[in-house]
Amino acid sequence: MTNTLAIVADDKIPFLKGVLEPYANVRYIPGNEIKNADLAYTDALIVRTRTTIDEALIKGTAIKFIASATIGFDHIDTDACQKWGVQWMNAPGCNSGSVYQYMAAALTHLSNANNFDFADRTLGIVGVGNVGSKVEKLGRILGFSVLLNDPPRARVEGSAGFTSLDTLLAQSDIISFHVPLILSGIDKTFEMLNAETIRHIKPGAWIINTSRGDIVDESALLTALTNGSLNGAILDVWKNEPEIHTELLNNVYLGTPHIAGYSLDGKANGTSQAIRNLADFFNLKLDVWYPENIPAPAESNLKRTSGGKQREEILKDYIHATYDIQQDSNSLKHHIRDFEYLRGHYPPRREFHAYFIDDNNISEELKQDLVKLGFNIK
Repeated sequence: MTNTLAIVADDKIPFLKGVLEPYANVRYIPGNEIKNADLAYTDALIVRTRTTIDEALIKGTAIKFIASATIGFDHIDTDACQKWGVQWMNAPGCNSGSVYQYMAAALTHLSNANNFDFADRTLGIVGVGNVGSKVEKLGRILGFSVLLNDPPRARVEGSAGFTSLDTLLAQSDIISFHVPLILSGIDKTFEMLNAETIRHIKPGAWIINTSRGDIVDESALLTALTNGSLNGAILDVWKNEPEIHTELLNNVYLGTPHIAGYSLDGKANGTSQAIRNLADFFNLKLDVWYPENIPAPAESNLKRTSGGKQREEILKDYIHATYDIQQDSNSLKHHIRDFEYLRGHYPPRREFHAYFIDDNNISEELKQDLVKLGFNIK
């Protein structure tokens, strides 16, 4: 049977090749090289953030549907899509578990390297949606005091449980951003971390950004890092990726190449949602598709020497066993010009649920805390 459905897909979307071929003619193109001419006779497009969906790309093409295998959609000009009759869908929450693990690794690394206990610090979370809600859960399990800022939620749900941004900045030891990029309006997040807001931050605080590079005024952040008003920063996202700010990278505590959401599980979730959305639109028999045989971790059974250790130290040992964030930072700092290569060839990382803890020396209460984090207990 001849396939009449034509699809163009980013060639770096994992688990995708071979799935749609029984239903469509599929062409794979590097995401940042997809051009208007490639879409002249194309019905659907499957992308990541590396493809900017604007009027120049879709004007005059046959595109009917765009599936983005990503949690955000600021790379999509929604007005242009409406103008040209193109429907689109993203994959909200697809990599939230991966960012949750990245945050656990980052907080563990900060605690170990700077000799502080979680329970002695306040974690401020800016943006409490799919990802931020998981980070809130993480912070409470680890023992942090937690402050939350999310004006859109506060307007709908009431102010109880939320605090103002100024209060959060002034009282938090670690401030983590989990917001979408919004360029204007009451909930504008573009450069929300700037010279003015930095002045409100508690002296010696740490900044973590895994959301979008454009929410940070990088010059203001660099100034704060070099003059010592901030203790340090952990950045996974940057303005002008992949041509990132070299001096800023050299001055952050940890810098990674936009891979916080790049666990195998997060990638599988994003691809699955994109295919299911496309299948629903074109009435294909893939509405429950999910990748099979996702590679297991090299060491899925974890057994650490926990006898005599305190609760927090044991939690940190098991978190670190699943993901060493320092390696990703070292890779980028040593190979800054290879930002895109490091993303495209990111080594396999599995989330907590792929691991089984085999340790008879820990209490039932601590086992339950590990289960809450996402681990399995043998």
